[in-house]
Amino acid sequence: MPELPEVEVVRRGLADHVVGRRIVRARVTGIRVARRHAPGPDDLAARLHDVTVTAAARRGKYLWLALDGEDALIVHLGMSGQMLVEPADAPLEKHCHARFDFADDGPQLRFVDQRTFGGLALSPLRGDGIPESVAHIAPDPFEPAFDQAAVVRRMKQRDSAVKRALLDQGLVSGVGNIYADEALWRAKVHGERLCSALTKPTLSRLLDHARDVMAAAMEHGGTSFDALYVNVNGASGYFDRSLHAYGRAGTPCDRCGATMRREQFMNRSSFSCPVCQPRPRPRVLAPR
Repeated sequence: MPELPEVEVVRRGLADHVVGRRIVRARVTGIRVARRHAPGPDDLAARLHDVTVTAAARRGKYLWLALDGEDALIVHLGMSGQMLVEPADAPLEKHCHARFDFADDGPQLRFVDQRTFGGLALSPLRGDGIPESVAHIAPDPFEPAFDQAAVVRRMKQRDSAVKRALLDQGLVSGVGNIYADEALWRAKVHGERLCSALTKPTLSRLLDHARDVMAAAMEHGGTSFDALYVNVNGASGYFDRSLHAYGRAGTPCDRCGATMRREQFMNRSSFSCPVCQPRPRPRVLAPR
């Protein structure tokens, strides 16, 4: 699924091409795309008539368009969702589930989703600018509200794998499997090391690496292992050429030359170096 850098690339495109424009017609087709909007697709389309997009915002992997009323249009990209800015007379994509026309007669905004795991929904905006439906998600490392020292303290209290903590969107949002593996490789830490067994400086350094690797990915347009991960102009990112861990099983470690390994973790694949990132020793239970 797209992680923070990929979502941020889409957000930047929406900020450039959609913010400040007034929607005069919205068409939402299919129940599934509006399944998170309880009244259904017709109600969603009707409520998006004659509203102006005032901002394109993001928290972690969550994306939304702030509207000039009291609501935000939440965009769930899912596994294959795309927000595309295209001429109104461009051929309609096979899996286009929503179209937005603007008062300036400029390009349309289209929501395309081949696998239909994504969708659209309205949510009230809170006073801090965060939609109510996103408020349970922790701040991400790029937000002013992100308190790294507090996150480190919470991680240190956990007797669980450090990679599990990185993936916990209620602790720190935006980090997914790809960038967790990259941050762990940079920090020379195996993902199954216990948070409680790591020092606070090590945990803080790991969060620094997560932020740095995601920032680098943003500048490369994100990571595109799937042709469906594109920006609003339909272009794919190319940060996958700079990955040191994720998807590198069987290739030499860029740091020490050892053969990179692939392991199972939380029903997904983890990639690490057996030399730079040794597995933690099994815990021995004290005799009763």
